[in-house]
Amino acid sequence: MMQTFTEFSTNAILKIGDQELLAPYKKATQPHLYTFIRTNNSRAQIVVDSIPYTIEPNSILALTVVQYFQFVSGTDLVVYQFNPEFYCIKDHDQEVSCAGLLFFGNVHIPIMELSLEESRKFNTLHDVFLDEFETKDTIQAEMLRMLMARFIIISTRLLKAKEGFVETATNAKIDLLREFNILVEAHFKTEHNVAFYASKLFKSPKTLSNTFAKLNTSPLKLIHERIVLETKRLLIYTDKTAKEIAYEVGFEDASHLSRLFKKQTQLSPSEFKKQLQKAS
Repeated sequence: MMQTFTEFSTNAILKIGDQELLAPYKKATQPHLYTFIRTNNSRAQIVVDSIPYTIEPNSILALTVVQYFQFVSGTDLVVYQFNPEFYCIKDHDQEVSCAGLLFFGNVHIPIMELSLEESRKFNTLHDVFLDEFETKDTIQAEMLRMLMARFIIISTRLLKAKEGFVETATNAKIDLLREFNILVEAHFKTEHNVAFYASKLFKSPKTLSNTFAKLNTSPLKLIHERIVLETKRLLIYTDKTAKEIAYEVGFEDASHLSRLFKKQTQLSPSEFKKQLQKAS
């Protein structure tokens, strides 16, 4: 079962379906679509950026457009996929936008467990989605966007309620972390210095570092983690050489990337690649 909404004027796409919607991802690929997977009475198995995940029954997982995703197994799933043109160009509040809590991290994979009452709410919302797909009129697109906004709002509330997620810091610190991650996503291939991001956020590098220390991390660590994550993706999913990968993530000298990569993973890029080949 799959329903697809398209809007010619904006190139917007929204897909709703079950596990059949995930059939194209039997091999790891970037879907270029924001994706929600909701389990009902059984668990699902997926792989994100080469890391296996189990989605327990009655749970929701959110994926961004840049992660490499592979669907392994699962039945009785509810799947939503949409492109930036469908939802992200709208003027949403930060928390429920495509730069919101569900999507701001490139390493963080948000999985929300649902109570029976929460599952009931999502089932009701899904029925309204399906009804709206059958209503072909001039406001259908806006109605579908409103329903997706509601879906994201409910999911965001669940994520914020998870023990230890937002309670560890004030909302202002979380907002700053999210804004920083958004900037890193946009510029990590060319900008590796904290000073660049601090200036964009109208903060001093010291202020940024002190704030992130309260979140048990640092701006430079986040930049390096994003570079290493992209390097892993390119090593796993492409045939590019270490030199080509280094150039792609902003290093003129491949040895500089190799040192950073080894510091974070205890392996050089070539050793990491050899391990992949052995495993396959």
